[in-house]
Amino acid sequence: MNKDQIKGRVEEVKGKVKEVTGNILDDKGLKLEGNIQKNVGKAKAGFGDLKEDLKKNQ
Repeated sequence: MNKDQIKGRVEEVKGKVKEVTGNILDDKGLKLEGNIQKNVGKAKAGFGDLKEDLKKNQ
């Protein structure tokens, strides 16, 4: 695993926690912030996965 994969997955989890907390507290702003953070984390993890695949195929 590279650092982009790790950081991305951590951001995904933090975003998911915010999203669930927003649902529980009925806070639309927190829910939206969590959703955005989760998706940014997915993108970063995906970038890390791509880098890892490229490294393996060289």
